[in-house]
Amino acid sequence: NIVVKLPICAESLAATHQLASEGIRVNMTLIFSAPQALLAANAGARYISPFVGRFDDIGEDGIEQLGTVVSCIENYAWDKNVDHTVEIITASVRTPNHVTQAALLGADIATVPFGALKKCLKHPLTDAGLKSFEADWEKVKAQQ
Repeated sequence: NIVVKLPICAESLAATHQLASEGIRVNMTLIFSAPQALLAANAGARYISPFVGRFDDIGEDGIEQLGTVVSCIENYAWDKNVDHTVEIITASVRTPNHVTQAALLGADIATVPFGALKKCLKHPLTDAGLKSFEADWEKVKAQQ
């Protein structure tokens, strides 16, 4: 189960086309635009990795860009070609909102660093509820 990871560029598109023709799956990474995603899919990339957090780093909306990529890829019947399914891997995930929006937009996969994953577990109402459970338990123990 090997997947070759290549950055989007002219040389990688040619390599992707060759690798895909040999049945080798490619993850085309460093995708920042819909045209890049479409070129990668057309070359035969099995996975396309648009980055969201890096857009946010420069004051742009990474989720909006992801939505554009997802919509463009979904406009074509890549998955109806048995030899050429395309999945979108949301990359550069930084926040729980990135996780939520990637799922809502229909991204197939998200690479979520451990720090962001831990943030997904947190919510102020959950914290308050846990404190309430603990307080109730202490009352039960005190009554025994």
